[in-house]
Amino acid sequence: MLDPNLTAALKSYLERLTLPVELEASLDDSRASAQTRELLGEIAALSALVTVTSGDDARKPSFAVKRAGTDIQVRFAGVPLGHEFTSLVLALLQVGGVAPKISEETAAAIRAIEGEHHFETYMSLTCQNCPDVVQALNAMSVLNPRITHVTIEGGAFQGEIESRKVLAVPTVYRNGELFGQGRMTLEEIVGKLDSGAAARDAQRLEAMDPFDVLVVGGGPAGAAAAIYASRKGIRTGIVAERFGGQVMDTMAIENFISVTHTEGPKLAAALEEHVRSYEVEVMELQRAAALTPAAEPGGLAQVRLDNGAVLSARTVILATGARWRHMGVPGEEDYRNKGVTFCPHCDGPLFKGKRVAVIGGGNSGIEAAIDLAGVVGHVTVLEFMDELRADAVLQRKLYSLPNVEVILSAKTTEVLGNGEQVTGLDYEDRTTGASRHLDLEGIFVQIGLLPNTEWLADALTLTPRKEIVIDDRGQTSATGIFAAGDCTTTPYKQIVISLGAGATAALGAFDHLIRSTAPEASLVDA
Repeated sequence: MLDPNLTAALKSYLERLTLPVELEASLDDSRASAQTRELLGEIAALSALVTVTSGDDARKPSFAVKRAGTDIQVRFAGVPLGHEFTSLVLALLQVGGVAPKISEETAAAIRAIEGEHHFETYMSLTCQNCPDVVQALNAMSVLNPRITHVTIEGGAFQGEIESRKVLAVPTVYRNGELFGQGRMTLEEIVGKLDSGAAARDAQRLEAMDPFDVLVVGGGPAGAAAAIYASRKGIRTGIVAERFGGQVMDTMAIENFISVTHTEGPKLAAALEEHVRSYEVEVMELQRAAALTPAAEPGGLAQVRLDNGAVLSARTVILATGARWRHMGVPGEEDYRNKGVTFCPHCDGPLFKGKRVAVIGGGNSGIEAAIDLAGVVGHVTVLEFMDELRADAVLQRKLYSLPNVEVILSAKTTEVLGNGEQVTGLDYEDRTTGASRHLDLEGIFVQIGLLPNTEWLADALTLTPRKEIVIDDRGQTSATGIFAAGDCTTTPYKQIVISLGAGATAALGAFDHLIRSTAPEASLVDA
């Protein structure tokens, strides 16, 4: 199953094993079990420390990656290829004695978690967010014997998906109860299990000295701003919920100049690695809640975080990005992750053979419809305007597909369901005013982005669209406060533009620092 290049790379990784590993397989006569048997055999052939044994788990095909002679194991149900192959490689290494690449502080917190925690994660092989959760829980199960984890490929266990009403991935259960949905980092998961973690983190942040430049946001604009500021030799911090921002939700990037093709998570990882290569104080998993600009020239601005900590800085660069725009119709929030979703790459496989709608006829919406058409039974595209807004090449591809219908001048008015999952939607024909109904099992919303600026309304001038008003240097309406990227009035929300805007804001902040700290002319003359 593995091509020669992948086989060579895996063999090199397995040379790092120091402890024997057993691949305990629970298989039947299915094609998926045959694939699993072949995959495990190829892995075992690459290292004398790896052997394949037989098991009898209820889920078939599945296999446990076990540290021989111990209770330490990681289990996969299904064939972990695609984005999850990396999760399998890391599980082999960590079970085989290679320490997870996490801080000792985090590792100690994991070992200290008390109680029994049995995790199940439902994922799809096309989900770029799922590996973060899978790898985090796998590492936790290796470090703490009271924690177990099984990764379940939804497409291989459709019965479980339907019985548990799993309509978005990753979906995580703990001890049989829903624990969380969507991307979660290792630190977030530990924080949910350790009630005192947030208070300790707030105390640590509160004690920090003021920054020369504090960047809020970890997307392309925030990363570029942090790098440019740090290179000036000034005290730089970056506070963010996660690195990458919306980039993490982008599957294919083909217009990043000099790079013909990459994927969002890869670019986000590269941004984070670049930031960390400089002397930048990185504060992840933190949401900003309020901004107070400096009261007087040369004073300190303050950013209050959700956990109550307050950070001070001589200048602040806001790069908070944007999030998916919601339709704002009855039923949408009630059925979010119950059929209403925003990521076709992640959740599309859960709707195999079903009828779905894509709301939005821009590039994102049409790309989503094209991708979904290869998985689901039927796709209906609903566009508010009287024509699609996507590029011509995308429209030609869309109209060539036999299981796609396009409805123009359609205003979605309500999402309908049975209390557990989506059953359809109502829309208004804007040409005639008539009400129409569609029977559906999934709705993919692709109608643009909203800037993450609600917390700034009392501190800065915003446009009616809630974008931060900036000048050509990134300066906002408040002295010493700069902004960059998708949260601002900068037109054309693109990765490459956000990178440049972040650099501009950092240079603007540095120039402000120089001017605000320069000695008065009379003192220089003296």
